Amino acid sequence: MQYEDQNIFNQKLTDDFLDRLNSELEAAGPSQVLFWGYHTFGTDMVLGTGFGPSGMFLIYRLWEMGIKIPIFYLDTHLLFDETYALKERIEKRFNLTITRVSTDLSLGQQAERFGQELWKTDPNRCCHLRKVLPLRNYLSEKKAWITGLRRAQSKDRRNTQFVEWDPENEVVKINPLANWTGREVWNYIESKELPYNPLHDEGYPSIGCIPCTSVVDAESKDERRGRWKGLDKTECGIHHPTQKNNIE
Repeated sequence: MQYEDQNIFNQKLTDDFLDRLNSELEAAGPSQVLFWGYHTFGTDMVLGTGFGPSGMFLIYRLWEMGIKIPIFYLDTHLLFDETYALKERIEKRFNLTITRVSTDLSLGQQAERFGQELWKTDPNRCCHLRKVLPLRNYLSEKKAWITGLRRAQSKDRRNTQFVEWDPENEVVKINPLANWTGREVWNYIESKELPYNPLHDEGYPSIGCIPCTSVVDAESKDERRGRWKGLDKTECGIHHPTQKNNIE
């Protein structure tokens, strides 16, 4: 498969350009999307992961392809012990160092400024302080970031494209698994015997911060179910429904 050999920042990232590129990538497969990203951005492209199934796939494929780029995770200081343990397991198995990105605001300082258990009283502010701002700061010197977003994960993500412009962080966003289903990801994990968070076996389909993650009914088909249960909230704020944007 041939890609346009050009620097994506030497031209306007127009809707037409993205439409052509995404149309080409639709049948390419995740590995070819990763190759395109690395060919275009090199080590100015980073992978962000919350250590979910999609993240396990992407970490493994990058490792198997020999693509060495920075990998990071957002540490809110509220993650499950199982999540931290999985990070260490991945680092040892694949000989990686995964960068910790976090706010300087401790949970104690946050409570003093905004009250106890901000994740209950104002979850959007909590996510903004502990995830959105640290991510924005980290990506300020990057050109592109890879995510595990998939259309099948939720209604908010149903329009996810392989390559998008992220206006909040002013970087290109690459979603190699955009058209994969959850079952396809899990089939791959099982076939390669990849590590995964054991909480998935205990009824947690999606795993984030401890206070905002719940066990759910196994019959529900929403892959994001169990996050911010009982609240009118489906995203932490680092991802927004796909919109067409230009770099002027």
